[in-house]
Amino acid sequence: MKVKLLTTISFLTYQISISQTEKLLHGKVVSNNNPLKKVEVINKTAQTNTTTNDLGEFSISVKSRDSLLFFSKDYFFTRIKLTQENIDQNNMVINMALKPEELDEVVINNIKLAPVHTSQQDIDDIKFAKDVTSLQKYTGVYNGTITNGIDFMRLGSGLINLFKKEDNEPKKKTPTIDFRKLISSSIPDNFFTTDLKLKVDEKELFLDFCDADPRSANLLNHSNILTTMDFLYAKNEEFKKLKADLKN
Repeated sequence: MKVKLLTTISFLTYQISISQTEKLLHGKVVSNNNPLKKVEVINKTAQTNTTTNDLGEFSISVKSRDSLLFFSKDYFFTRIKLTQENIDQNNMVINMALKPEELDEVVINNIKLAPVHTSQQDIDDIKFAKDVTSLQKYTGVYNGTITNGIDFMRLGSGLINLFKKEDNEPKKKTPTIDFRKLISSSIPDNFFTTDLKLKVDEKELFLDFCDADPRSANLLNHSNILTTMDFLYAKNEEFKKLKADLKN
């Protein structure tokens, strides 16, 4: 009886040790059945990463309960919590959704105005109306105004300002990348509530807190999702400590 019990315990211990051993996981990243190359595949738990090849294929060492992150700037961020079944199947297919294209700015360089066609009858009607209502015609007194006339001063000023504004505007603007744009394009919203345990109304204050740190500028020059997440984790600890100090 003791021998059987020891054998059972040994077998279970062996099975547990096998399940905790890292294995090489193979998979493929696609979008609408098209393979995606150069997608960054990150094992957040083991702090390792790789990228997909031209066929969208990847291989990375994993174990059960590891978190895999899939990141590409043109696609929505994807995260998977691995199970032992995923590892045993060893042929994962990850579908990533394409982000909608955003237009930062539309600059109009040329403005074409449609010509106004005036008939001779229209000209005669306007001249007659001016003759009838002209104070100078019937009294001989000129008051310096033209009845129903065009305000050439206002019109000229408006045209000058229009062309002046057009000349001063740059023909092409390069959008600047700031800390908040980096976060919105690489970090999903649920990361703040699920991973950092922040309240929904604390997110904006927390991002301001991170943006005030000079180290956030380094992320813009060396953009890496793993480095960005580590920075947010570290700042979250400081943020929680600051909140606790303010309460006391």
